[in-house]
Amino acid sequence: MSDTQKDISPSRRAFLRGAAATGVGLAAGSASAQGTPDPLITEKQDWAMTTGAGVDETPYGLPIKYEGDVIRRNVPWLTADPISSINFTPIHALDGTITPQGCAFERHHSGAIELKKEDYRLMINGLVDQPLVFTYADLERFPRENRTFFLECAANTGMEWAGAQLNGAQFTHGMIHNMEYSGVSLRTLLEEAGLTAAGDLSDKWVYVEGADASSNGRSIPMEKALDDVMVAFKANGEALRMEHGYPVRLVVPGWEGNMWVKWLRRIEVTAQAVEGREETSKYTDTLADGTSRKWTWVMDAKSVVTSPSPQSPIAHGTGPLVITGLAWSGRGAITGVDVSKDGGKTWEKARLAKPGEKMALTRFYLDTDWDGSEMLLQSRAHDETGYVQPTKAQLREVRGENSVYHNNCIQTWHVKANGEAENVEVSS
Repeated sequence: MSDTQKDISPSRRAFLRGAAATGVGLAAGSASAQGTPDPLITEKQDWAMTTGAGVDETPYGLPIKYEGDVIRRNVPWLTADPISSINFTPIHALDGTITPQGCAFERHHSGAIELKKEDYRLMINGLVDQPLVFTYADLERFPRENRTFFLECAANTGMEWAGAQLNGAQFTHGMIHNMEYSGVSLRTLLEEAGLTAAGDLSDKWVYVEGADASSNGRSIPMEKALDDVMVAFKANGEALRMEHGYPVRLVVPGWEGNMWVKWLRRIEVTAQAVEGREETSKYTDTLADGTSRKWTWVMDAKSVVTSPSPQSPIAHGTGPLVITGLAWSGRGAITGVDVSKDGGKTWEKARLAKPGEKMALTRFYLDTDWDGSEMLLQSRAHDETGYVQPTKAQLREVRGENSVYHNNCIQTWHVKANGEAENVEVSS
């Protein structure tokens, strides 16, 4: 017996043998048609007897029409205006970890601007030896790096504080994407401008702003700026999409997405935080007593089952079932994920598709057999710091129900006997 065969459970081996013996493979979608010839196998099909579409008809490859439902979506009552909108990643329909740019979450405060590479300028000023202005071509000449990171909005899952609200993983957890960014480290550019004018760097900050009307200025501690922050101009191997900040954006690994300033135009070295609108009146954590915490930049460990889920029900009936989802942590790599089918009473260790990477999404799987019983599906992430994803009740003990940001609670899907699922909350 091969190693691959050893890894398959007895019930799963029996299912695979039965499907092969009847001439009905897994692609037929059901084991119930045993002994019935499948015309998709036994008869000639149109697509095999005529020529297909010419590739030159679609110079930029697009998804096939059968995948036309795998798109970004918004929630009308969360969108103040089309120019101040949120688009959610269809995480329920994706696998692996890399998010295609075309369906990746994005948030804009004053619309997505059109800025040509030739017109792009990036200024570094403030407490530096030599203020500098870089063109796009200048940035391309610096030593380059490629890093894969997740970007998560601080408000991801925010509507769930007061109870189960949005019925689908795309809407409860879809303010996130995970892409491979190419660009230059911010440290390299700051060193090019010289930091000696700032003296002791331990208490210094950088203030970053975008070229769009909102500018979305944010302050970042110098320690983080010199650590892993990137000035990126490519994502997943191609130029940034307009809505993702073309031609240049900031990448702040593990920290809330509003700090990943798009259409990056200026970086100022300062003696203290600027404390602008987006970091005082917005993006602070309100506690039960009405006070608010600020500087809560890091996105703590979190996970969600993406299938089965409300937008991805069980359609094949009972038998072998792959439960899958995503986990991530802004403090480091994911080291493990547990899955519960009974609302957190018992847990099973999920299989990670590959070892977790720092500040990047991790895919997990639990291969199981479903007998048609109702399930309360949950996942619980662990990261390399020892942090364990909390329940909503544990978060509410500290934050109450009126918070908005940084909700990394355990999510529950009620999977019914017919395979459909809904967003619910369980007491813990």
